Parts: sequence; C-alpha cells; structure tokens
Amino acid sequence: MDEGRWTKKIGSVRELDVYKLAFNTAMEIFKISKSFPKEEIYSLTDQLRRASRSVCSNLAEGWRKRKYKAVFLNKLSDSAQEAAETQTWLEFSLACNYIDENTFEKLDREYEHIFAMLFTMEQKAESFCNTQRSGVSRPSSIIHRPSSIEAKKT
Repeated sequence: MDEGRWTKKIGSVRELDVYKLAFNTAMEIFKISKSFPKEEIYSLTDQLRRASRSVCSNLAEGWRKRKYKAVFLNKLSDSAQEAAETQTWLEFSLACNYIDENTFEKLDREYEHIFAMLFTMEQKAESFCNTQRSGVSRPSSIIHRPSSIEAKKT
C-alpha cells in the first residue's frame, strides 16, 4: 500500500478520488439518459440524474462541514444512500431496455466502488475531520452567555 496516499493533504472535495469517480459516473449517466424516451423525462430520467448528482453534492456538503464529525459522517451516509438510489434507477433503466446489460454492469460496479470508498472514509473519519479543539472556534450560538435576567441575579 502506498503510505503517501493516506497522508496527502487534500484541500478541496474535488481532489477526493471518490468525488472524481462519482462526478464522472454522474456525467456518464447524464449522457446515457439523453437517449431515454421523452415520456420518462419527469420520472425515471429526472430521478436517475438527481440521485447520481446528489452523491457529489452530499460529499461536498460533508467536506465543508467536516470539523463536525457527526455531520461529516451523516453526509457520507447520505452520499451512500443516493448511490444506492442511483443503482435502483439504473436497474429500472435496464428492465425498461433503456440501457443494455454491459452498461448496467459497468455503472453498477462503479457505484459498488463508490460504496467501498465511502465506507473507508467513514472508518477513517478522524483523519478527514478537524476534531482537535485547539484552534477551532465554536459558533457563537453554542457559547453560553448569561441572559440579562441571569446577569442581574449575580
């Protein structure tokens, strides 16, 4: 295993291998779904495109909120759920003969790889999250400030 790969500093969600794979797969789905029948535009086509894109958008949201481990993990879970939904819509696309078996198998394998990568990120969440309290400022909304009534009591 390449140890340098695990210690590389990542500055943007776009640098994550899982984001790149999910983005490229969503774009492939977009291109393929252009040939779906017009009567599917507001149902299967739309759902498939939305779910595949949501994998990336949830990763991006989680990346921006990674100083909160629980939120980061939640967004990774949301990404996995969207990937599973995408696989379901792909299965419907296959059953409706909108895609062939080879296309389905290829895309399904890519989403299985995305699942594995998301699972690894969950297992190594500490390495992605800023969990050290030193240098991390808390939002003012969670800092206890005495109300004017409490202040008068003292």
